[in-house]
Amino acid sequence: MNDVVVKKHRARRIVLITIGSVVGVLVLGLGAILTTGGIFVPAAYLQPWSATYYQQFSDPRMQVVAQAVLAPSGHNMQPWTVQPDKTDPNVLYLYTDPTRLTPAVDPLARQTMVSQGTFLAYLQVAAEHLGYSASFDLFPNGTYDETDLKTSMSELPVARITLAKDLSAKTNDYASLFLSDTNRSPYSAASLTTAQTDGLTAPADSSPATLSILSDKQDMKTLGDFGIQGTLIETKYAAATKESDAVFFGTEQAKNEARSGFAVEGQGASGFMKYFLQGLLTIDPALNDDATGAKNAIALTAAGVAHTAAYALISTPRNTRTEQVQAGILYAQFCLHARTLGLVMQPLSQVLQEYPTMAAPYAAIHAEYAPDGQTIQMLVRIGTPTTEYPVTMRRDANSLVHTP
Repeated sequence: MNDVVVKKHRARRIVLITIGSVVGVLVLGLGAILTTGGIFVPAAYLQPWSATYYQQFSDPRMQVVAQAVLAPSGHNMQPWTVQPDKTDPNVLYLYTDPTRLTPAVDPLARQTMVSQGTFLAYLQVAAEHLGYSASFDLFPNGTYDETDLKTSMSELPVARITLAKDLSAKTNDYASLFLSDTNRSPYSAASLTTAQTDGLTAPADSSPATLSILSDKQDMKTLGDFGIQGTLIETKYAAATKESDAVFFGTEQAKNEARSGFAVEGQGASGFMKYFLQGLLTIDPALNDDATGAKNAIALTAAGVAHTAAYALISTPRNTRTEQVQAGILYAQFCLHARTLGLVMQPLSQVLQEYPTMAAPYAAIHAEYAPDGQTIQMLVRIGTPTTEYPVTMRRDANSLVHTP
């Protein structure tokens, strides 16, 4: 073999070795990132999303609680505790958990009370699927002392829930319990049909709260602008950012411990990308600093607003604790039936928050859409999905059991 051939073989071998080394390093690096992101850690925090999860309980009251925990809540804090009645096997009580408040973005705990309503609505659908009717007596022992809210939340139930065997009980929305409740992606260009609009507004016929679906050009622009403005203000509010940071969990281990709050799934990440992002953010937290998070949140909201079929407003005559819960019930009924109809939604309720820097747009949206003194409890964008969003963390139903 002459020197030229030898040199060519040697050069080729060096190139192959170099390529192999680079590939090896990349594979090792990718493996390290995915391992750090928790790819080998079982996702215990997703167990409640299993359609058979509730079957571990023999008590029907806990069976419905195990499915109601899938309900949406502010900051995904899941601020619920329950107390099965010791003397009546058909009764349980729902309480607010005062350790799960978010005072920066929800200083009056209004969104927390709306979240009590979503739990009740999910529980009702779960009960109907199991052949029960579920009736609610709101604040059976009286409403909260607003001067000592946390103590009141611990001592006074939000609702007395009574289950009754009912052979006529039925629901068309049970499968929707197990679908992601929020989809932040741009929606398709399809408008809502008359049948879809009629179906979405039907739950309001039996609710003390009111529901409006708006899709004309001016409302779309006005409400979209409110959505973007609210997001922009919230991202500049240091207390809100700090609060959100405290309930963001970036690894599978952390999510298994917390089982509530925020995670990368909230931005649509799933599968391989979920673990990759979690690994990157754990290795280099600067990739998700407050400035980057704010920029992403604003861009995501702007993209969503630009691709929305309609908006919904849920309002109440005043703003009592009972009305806040009733608004949450209506929102969850609306949300569940939307998914049954093949639609998705995203709350854009930052503009409805009651902290000082949000005061101007809060007043403006109420002047425009609640001129007779009503309180707007929810602002929601609706449409047909272009991307399916993953489900996220939920608490173990056993952890909700309340001891007064």
